[in-house]
Amino acid sequence: MARSEAAANTYLIRPNYKHKFKAGVAKECIREILRDQLSGVQYNPEEVPTLSRSLADSIKNKLKDVGFDRYKLIVQVVIGEQRGEGVKMAARCFWDADTDSYAQDIYMNDSLFCVAAAFGVYYY
Repeated sequence: MARSEAAANTYLIRPNYKHKFKAGVAKECIREILRDQLSGVQYNPEEVPTLSRSLADSIKNKLKDVGFDRYKLIVQVVIGEQRGEGVKMAARCFWDADTDSYAQDIYMNDSLFCVAAAFGVYYY
């Protein structure tokens, strides 16, 4: 077998369907973690930095366990006090629309709101 043939077998330029980042699956992972970890939590500005990092780590680890092979995972969590005011958020990305995607979910209670987004970027 020629060296170029062996290399061609290991180099993937696109994920197969089984390993593709699935936004629906990622959204369910995010929703489950937000519900589990924020249920009954009251807004406390001193605890928000630690809580947001903890949520982001939990989401990232759960997404890794799902098996999105060769994906870089970026997780962003924003927590704010629920005051009845509107909040607008936006994100822009330069990526490959065939392989890369994102999922997000929102959790709210009487005291706080939380927006979590996970971006899956395929590593060529």
